[in-house]
Amino acid sequence: MNKPVFSAAALLLLLSGCVGGDQLIGRSDLTIVQNKELPPPNKQDQILQQRSYVVGPLDRVIVDVYGAPDLSRTVQVDASGLISLPLIGSISAAGKSPAELAQLVEARLRGRYVKSPSVTVTADTVNQVVTVDGQVQKPGLYPVVGRMTLIRAVASASGLTDYANTNFVVVYRRVNGQDMAALYDLRAIRQGIYADPEVFPNDVVFVGESGGRRAFQTIIASGGLLVAPVVALLN
Repeated sequence: MNKPVFSAAALLLLLSGCVGGDQLIGRSDLTIVQNKELPPPNKQDQILQQRSYVVGPLDRVIVDVYGAPDLSRTVQVDASGLISLPLIGSISAAGKSPAELAQLVEARLRGRYVKSPSVTVTADTVNQVVTVDGQVQKPGLYPVVGRMTLIRAVASASGLTDYANTNFVVVYRRVNGQDMAALYDLRAIRQGIYADPEVFPNDVVFVGESGGRRAFQTIIASGGLLVAPVVALLN
């Protein structure tokens, strides 16, 4: 199938009859650079540079309480950043270093359950996640397993709400140190007009609300199909 290809300038002209160029951008810090698929991040974009490891949602960590095997276990951090441990219940783990989490567990156990607890925390599995937000049934963080696409990411969040605007889906990504955003039309992807784009760890997928005015103000009165993604730099 031949897919329509437009330059950013041509796309602006195409839409100018319905909305002005300023409305297409909608924010002073957005600069349209192309209308093809959002480029993939490099390896450095997908890791936290110059940072020590901190526990993240959906990671698995090993909590070892010295001399107390019944209290030691491997647990998975839930999507909200919590873990659950014997005796002390749920505690917030996300955003803490293993040493900080160990100190928190020691403080919860000390005196009441264990006289002088000694706890170590180590990472067992570090998950890479994509954030799916906006008008989806279950907004949250979802693990990237294998090749994940935009449609699959939305499906991971249990699909769209009744108020979702399917031609107003934005993917935010950092590419070569530059923050970028791309506007996609799920209707066009489902019709095969252009490919279902791949999403990567640390991407943020935002599904707009019908009638909403977000980063891209591209709600066209006619509801016309967006036949190519619109990619912008976040200055």
